[in-house]
Amino acid sequence: MQKNIRNFSIIAHIDHGKSTLADRLIQECGAISQREMSSQIMDTMDIEQERGITIKAQSVRLTYTKDNQEYILNLIDTPGHVDFSYEVSRSLASSEGALLVVDASQGVEAQTIANVYIALENNLEIIPVLNKIDLPAADAQKVKDEIEHTIGLDCSNALEVSAKSGIGIKELLDTIIDQIPPPNGDNDAPLKALIYDSWFDNYLGALALIRVYDGEIKLSDEVMVMGTKKKHEVLSLTFPHPKHPKKTDKISTGEIGIVSLGLKNVGDIKVGDTITSAKNPTATPIAGFQEAKAFVFAGLYPIETDKFEDLRDALDKLKLNDSSISYEPETSIALGFGFRVGFLGMLHMEVIKERLEREFNLDLIATAPTVVYKVILHDKSELEIQNPSELPPINKIDKILEPFVKATILTPSEYLGNIITLLNDKRGIQNKMDYLSPTRVLLEYSIPLNEIVMDFYDKLKSATKGYASFDYEPIGYKEGDLVQLDIRVAGEVVDALSIIVPRSKAHSKGRDFVKQMKELVPRQLFEVAIQASIGNKIIARETVKSIGKNVTAKCYGGDITRKRKLLEKQKAGKKRMKAIGKVQLPQEAFLTVLKMD
Repeated sequence: MQKNIRNFSIIAHIDHGKSTLADRLIQECGAISQREMSSQIMDTMDIEQERGITIKAQSVRLTYTKDNQEYILNLIDTPGHVDFSYEVSRSLASSEGALLVVDASQGVEAQTIANVYIALENNLEIIPVLNKIDLPAADAQKVKDEIEHTIGLDCSNALEVSAKSGIGIKELLDTIIDQIPPPNGDNDAPLKALIYDSWFDNYLGALALIRVYDGEIKLSDEVMVMGTKKKHEVLSLTFPHPKHPKKTDKISTGEIGIVSLGLKNVGDIKVGDTITSAKNPTATPIAGFQEAKAFVFAGLYPIETDKFEDLRDALDKLKLNDSSISYEPETSIALGFGFRVGFLGMLHMEVIKERLEREFNLDLIATAPTVVYKVILHDKSELEIQNPSELPPINKIDKILEPFVKATILTPSEYLGNIITLLNDKRGIQNKMDYLSPTRVLLEYSIPLNEIVMDFYDKLKSATKGYASFDYEPIGYKEGDLVQLDIRVAGEVVDALSIIVPRSKAHSKGRDFVKQMKELVPRQLFEVAIQASIGNKIIARETVKSIGKNVTAKCYGGDITRKRKLLEKQKAGKKRMKAIGKVQLPQEAFLTVLKMD
């Protein structure tokens, strides 16, 4: 019965209790026995459990009885972190309502605001839920006022719950049924279903999690994926569940389910694409399909150079579960063979690197993350570059455009001075400053993406003792006065350490770089010059002193000219070594320099 279906998402900032609330809802509906229950049951990856974050959006189909009527509740858990906002937008497009979960002791955070706006764009019914109401620091009225002021939602009937202790969960389920509308759609129309997640199963191949908008999908039907125009047979249909997925013969309008088409590659069923009937296709696909775009690029190299093929296999397998990563082989004089990998953001990069190391037993080194620059040449042609070493010679460049983002920061007002200093240092341009209450401030800035990919988040947390929250969205490209900073060791450019920096910061950055490198480059039998350069112009230099070998040790007594002769011979040898000597940089040199700002 379509009128008894409710599709809803949970949106919240990291650590506001989203996964715990999902656990309680599953438990209250009796979908999992007490024996099988574990905390954060919808976070299936080890990294999700350890870090306490949701990386992959999960779904579960629940049944709940109210007033002797059985209702089907499709709960779609969404990631809270900005890097996974594309998954959030697809999940919200599949729902009719959303629970806005806010921690009653912390209040509204930046990512909450971003996700609420996506929900409002999709015309979702939003139910404000104050979580952690049993904490001593909880202040429900203050948080309600904050939600009303920041987002403009009426919070007079906001629900107060505690996901940990189970307070208010039954009332929340009743409110979901009363306030969230049933799905629209025509069951007799041609099939139209949105793919809002996909992953790879070793036995069933690529699986698609779909929401059916019109028509119904049945076993053995021939369907077409509209993005690829390829036709496939439906091999199996199941309703999602963290422990016991339930097989079914059909998925009807308004329902959510998992489809297996026997595909070997997850790239054939991209998130946001539309599935329709091959015999009687729908006229238009579901709007809003766009591929997830990589914002941050970094080189990944195996520390043991013979593991290059293993890294390729690992990336191939990981792409089956996460179609948003892109990669291509690249070589570095310093690091050997590796891959240039595109990520959605810094957290995504950390997670992927950690998964590669854990799940595939690899030791990896990552180069400094960079962003995509647009280079306009004098002949008016345009290049897109991700790697500083791809930058054309200076005399051919007309201008360099860098990507900018709109950053939203929420902070206690006592840290406002620290944050503004940090944002000015990162070349931020202030758009808006709004006092939400006497103690909390909302800042909106335009910042070059390059300034936030390295360690901006860490510095923001340090400047505010962990109290500020941060969210960003891309807003396009702007011209910047940028140069390529190279590091030369013994006269040779180390390509893996080249970075693109604003001209105003090049000298100070170069000085810091060479100072740091001086501590890390091992001493040789000859002097080693470490230089920072822009083109052929050296802007900073440090020298690693040579190791002195006592060549006169065997001379005791006798004429002084014997010692002089040996010292002259040593001097000539060192001069020759300096001309032809090679310096092997230790891996720590790359790791430490990449972490510095």
